[in-house]
Amino acid sequence: MSTAAESQTLKKTALNSLHHSLHAKMVDFGGWEMPVEYSGIVQEHQAVRTAVGMFDVSHMGEIDIQGQEALALVQHVTSNDAAKLADGQIQYAGLMTPDGTFVDDLLVHRIHSDHYFLCVNASNTDKDFNWIVSNNRFAAEVKNLSPQYTQLAIQGPRALSVLQALTATDLAAIKYYWFTFGKVDGVEALIARTGYTGEDGFEIYFDPSQSQQLWNRVMEAGRSAGIVPVGLGARNTLRLEASMALYGHEIDDTTTVFEANLGWICKLNKGEFLGREPLVRQKQEGVKRMLVGFEMVEPGIARDHYPVLIDGKPAGHVTSGSPAPFLKRNIGMAYVPVEHSRAGTPLQIQVRQRSVGAKIIPTPFYKRNR
Repeated sequence: MSTAAESQTLKKTALNSLHHSLHAKMVDFGGWEMPVEYSGIVQEHQAVRTAVGMFDVSHMGEIDIQGQEALALVQHVTSNDAAKLADGQIQYAGLMTPDGTFVDDLLVHRIHSDHYFLCVNASNTDKDFNWIVSNNRFAAEVKNLSPQYTQLAIQGPRALSVLQALTATDLAAIKYYWFTFGKVDGVEALIARTGYTGEDGFEIYFDPSQSQQLWNRVMEAGRSAGIVPVGLGARNTLRLEASMALYGHEIDDTTTVFEANLGWICKLNKGEFLGREPLVRQKQEGVKRMLVGFEMVEPGIARDHYPVLIDGKPAGHVTSGSPAPFLKRNIGMAYVPVEHSRAGTPLQIQVRQRSVGAKIIPTPFYKRNR
């Protein structure tokens, strides 16, 4: 729980006082005072898998790029091919270093051909903005618009029906990883069919002055559907079950897209971009390590950073590990030598003083029925 002194030094979202009124457990997350749980991580996790939950993710960063060469700048700093986007389409990409590693991962929204809206990780917002500006040799203007947005994520199999009650926008017509502009309870918003949970759902961006109004209205609209407020604890277990990477864990400035099994977001044939040449070489030569998923086969929980052993010898470390509330298994992800990365390979996880058995299994651990 954050102390009063700590909370004064942390950034706060527009919903901070509401979280306190709900008796959320608040923590320091990337310099923000954020709710880690309300009713309990397992209960919140299960609500998102089976019904609907709502997250305040207003700590995330929003960077706006406009101008005649806005696309050229996006192409230069990211790994995916933004030229393939249509208006209203979204793309997952890496923000790259010259070494082919990650400055961050992000979502690129194409508003139109000379206007792009980037959603980046909270703790990396200033770093990402400065990195993009420092690499801007194009006729493009870059703005950090993060203070201008509250971002709510409504996630779960009942998310569409709950949110549809508050908008005339046809949400069913929005395809996965597409967005539109519309009004939610009369509030102008960007409505994106995205999320970080492995479930269907929406992320809405709007003026912070309307934050409590929209939070309360969504909660009212979702009452009969079983909606609950969800903190960052369940957000983490949900994304882990769905095998989604977390910056600072699976990806960072020491890992490449190919090592992280994210080759699908790296388009080497699109032309020049930061880190392309090292990535071309790595694609040709092959990676030496690979991110894998594993499950425990003996009693024990693999936690972040625990050592990974193969045949009793150090082979890597756990990047993310936790019980999986919906799957009811203990799972994790780790980097291991590529020659030991096949499904079925036995591992040991060093859990305190014990070496506990595990095995590599295919990912994602959880995939929703579409």
